[in-house]
Parts: sequence; structure tokens; C-alpha cells
Amino acid sequence: MNPIAPDALSTKPKQIIGMTDLVDFPDLGLFDVQAKVDTGAFTSALHCKDVRLRKTGLKTKLSFWLIDKTGLPARKFYSDKFSQRMIRNSFGVAELRYVIKTRIVLFGRTIQTEFTLADREQLKNPILLGRKLLRNRFLVDVSQKNLSYDAKIARQTHVSSTQSATD
Repeated sequence: MNPIAPDALSTKPKQIIGMTDLVDFPDLGLFDVQAKVDTGAFTSALHCKDVRLRKTGLKTKLSFWLIDKTGLPARKFYSDKFSQRMIRNSFGVAELRYVIKTRIVLFGRTIQTEFTLADREQLKNPILLGRKLLRNRFLVDVSQKNLSYDAKIARQTHVSSTQSATD
């Protein structure tokens, strides 16, 4: 007889996520941004440029330009809640990066998580979703893509057709 671990009974079922998806960042005003799921990366990464510390009075803020690769102009953001951490890049080289916390929306669910700020201009996807975000929430099916985005469109279509039926 195989005993069932107590945690196994209370664990929520995990959502299937594909290799890529289009995600939303409501705090940053970014919507439908291409993201790549990377189970080799621990922390998620957000494409930005010109990351600097700015002194305003007694406070130090982090400033950075977000570039979402959708053709919209880059926008400058400030954060007073940030940290720094050594991160190993895909080539195994350790680099000191700034880390911010922000909200991401996947499958209609808003998740507060950490993102390192990195220049991903030479890479196809401006967003990288790492294991820390994925753990205990998602199972990755590399043969799939845009599952969260497709679910979002289906919800919007359902809501608009329901509203039309009641008008």
C-alpha cells in the first residue's frame, strides 16, 4: 500500500502552460507581451534598458525604461521597492541585477512575483518566466503555446456575447 502524502490531498491542480504565451503586467501598463517559459531559469526576467539608481531627496529610486517590442514607445518607470541579486545568465556568467516585484496575469489569475531587470534586446522574447513563478502553479507542455492568452480571449468573447444577449 502506498501512503499518500498529506500535502498531496490539499494541493491545487496545476494549470498547463505552453512554451510561450502573451502575458499582462497591469502595474506596468503592459498587455499581451510575448513571454517564454524557461524551466532552466530560477527567476523571471523583464526586458528593459537604462537601469539606474536615482536619488530624490532622501530616497533612492530605481529608474528603468520598459520596452515591450509591440511597437509602442519605451516608457520610463520608477520603483522604490527593489533589491539586487547575483544571477547566472544563460551562458553561466554571474551578473548583478536589480530585482523588482510586480504583478503578472496568467489564466485570469494575478500573481505577485519577482522579475530581474535585464537587457533582452538580442533575444526573441522580452519576458522570461522562471521556475520560481512556475513552481506549484503550472506544468509546462512545450508542444503548446499561448494557452493563457487563448483563455483570455475566450473569456472576453464569452462576456461580450453574454452582454449582447441581455441587451
